[in-house]
Amino acid sequence: MKVFNKIVDLQNQLFEDRKQGKEIGLVPTMGALHEGHASLVRRSVKENGITVVSVFVNPTQFNDKNDLKNYPRTLDADCKLLDECGADYVLAPSVEEMYPTPDTRQFEYPPVSTVMEGAHRPGHFNGVCQVVSRLFYIVKPNRAYFGEKDWQQIAVVKAMVRHLQLPVQIVECDIVRDEDGLARSSRNTLLSKDERAIAPAIYKALKSSLTYAKKHTVQETHDKVVADINAVDGLDVEYFSIVDGNTLQDVDSWDTTPYVVGCITVYCGKTPIRLIDHIKYKEA
Repeated sequence: MKVFNKIVDLQNQLFEDRKQGKEIGLVPTMGALHEGHASLVRRSVKENGITVVSVFVNPTQFNDKNDLKNYPRTLDADCKLLDECGADYVLAPSVEEMYPTPDTRQFEYPPVSTVMEGAHRPGHFNGVCQVVSRLFYIVKPNRAYFGEKDWQQIAVVKAMVRHLQLPVQIVECDIVRDEDGLARSSRNTLLSKDERAIAPAIYKALKSSLTYAKKHTVQETHDKVVADINAVDGLDVEYFSIVDGNTLQDVDSWDTTPYVVGCITVYCGKTPIRLIDHIKYKEA
């Protein structure tokens, strides 16, 4: 496995790979890798001749400077894991390498980019689109792999791909959970032992609501999930939205659409750590 810090060096290598007819898979990450990322990499390795993994903590998608400062950075451990998964190349650029000049491009894809995370983290998805589009232009992948934990992000990236008419297939990969149900996330490493112990209550409440929803309204289901999580000392729901899985607009009836998803963000602990998750109530 080769690690590239300079974009031009990776591009020269990929030029040679394409001449040999190899298809390119890209797994964009911000590092602090875990089994969720590993599953994306293994799938890319299976489906492509070359797999590129980017490891870059993108400053433009953080609207909280402390969040950016505290985001875990573990490049050596990341590279060890990626080598074990069969990745071919790692792109680990500096901020100056990725953004030699400020990126002033604006991306807005309402309604999918303006609700939920878009409403609570202004500028977040604009930053995501800035860095992902740059990676697509740099790597020119045939396929790019994203985990469903960041479910809204996938919808935004798909909208960007359509808008920019980029020739890349977006591959959605199943969410990976620990045995107790907590969705794998780089932020989990920031949880204290006590915080890690209570965090699985998020998925427990979501999962139990699947049965509850069969005999109750959307609003009743929403209120029960929020109440169940907030009842746990140390957990505080920022938002829980039950939405149309395509438009990401709130639904007020289970019969509104054949695709219904519940999306949640919860603050865990005193720090606090911001955790996201989702559950699919109906899927066509």
